[in-house]
Amino acid sequence: MSQTELIEQCKQNNRKAQLHLYRQYCEGMFIVANRFLKHTQDAEDAMQEAFINAFQKIHQYTAEVSFGAWLKKIVINKSLDKLRAKQQYYMTIEEAQLEVVADENNWQTSDETTVEDVKTEIENLPEKYRIVLILFLLEGYDHQEISEILNISTTASRTQLLRGKKKLQHALKKKSHGTGY
Repeated sequence: MSQTELIEQCKQNNRKAQLHLYRQYCEGMFIVANRFLKHTQDAEDAMQEAFINAFQKIHQYTAEVSFGAWLKKIVINKSLDKLRAKQQYYMTIEEAQLEVVADENNWQTSDETTVEDVKTEIENLPEKYRIVLILFLLEGYDHQEISEILNISTTASRTQLLRGKKKLQHALKKKSHGTGY
């Protein structure tokens, strides 16, 4: 059965088609949710809520983007809702607060630095930086899309990305050199 047929059956509230789509996307959507939420249970909850929401509103899906991309946006929004529920709000940063980032090309780390080290340091970033970093670098959203998802200005998105990169760079240097700078 094709993806289009599955979606059409889901629009008719066909539970087997919904289960088929769920099984097709659940692992990938869990990974997306888990990037934002540090606890497995929270990520599972966000993913489940996203699927429920998607199936309730599947009639709004117009195939302008792939179903996976449409679902991913719902998962991201549910993940962010969970963060907001924990009182982790995003502050808007005015243009005057933009800081210049020192030599962005200076990303040299030790040869021993692993992908796991990078992932760990990203997870240790403050939420506002971590979320923007994940949305931009891992999920591929641009600053306009990030501003809409997080309800912040594009300037705030750029600033939080730059500051997040700087903090990540500092943490990786510190880890590889023992002192940072």
